[in-house]
Amino acid sequence: MIRMSSHAVAGAGFAARWIVGGLYIWMGLQKAVDPAGFLKLLHQYDLVQTPLLLNLIAATLPWFEAMCGLLLVFGVAVRGTALLSVAMLVPFTWLVLRRALALHAGGDLPFCAIKFDCGCGAGEVFICRKLAENALLVFLSLGLVLLRQHRGCLRPALFASG
Repeated sequence: MIRMSSHAVAGAGFAARWIVGGLYIWMGLQKAVDPAGFLKLLHQYDLVQTPLLLNLIAATLPWFEAMCGLLLVFGVAVRGTALLSVAMLVPFTWLVLRRALALHAGGDLPFCAIKFDCGCGAGEVFICRKLAENALLVFLSLGLVLLRQHRGCLRPALFASG
């Protein structure tokens, strides 16, 4: 059995926070600068039939992602934010997989050759790469939920006495 020192665990948590947080900030801002484009991508998933609700999601989700990213990077409410990350990533990954399977069934491309703009903010991506990226983000986020020690967090400093 391999045991990691508390410094190594804290360092891994710090790196995970910056990776997940940085990606959320970048992806959220990519969507926020083009809300109409993001709205069109959301519409392709055909999940929400009410235009007002679809517009609300397109207007707020990018900023919510960016805020989650900032919270992770600065180390505020890490475990709760990481749990929100998992709660966002799992259904989104399922939707992307479902759309890719539909495209695969309708064509003659190998599954990993399927490429489309999933709405993540990175433009067109190959589906296998996107699924692997999301799996890594879920894994890192779950690690942050389970980790009790967080190096470089701002939150403990907010409540420090004296």
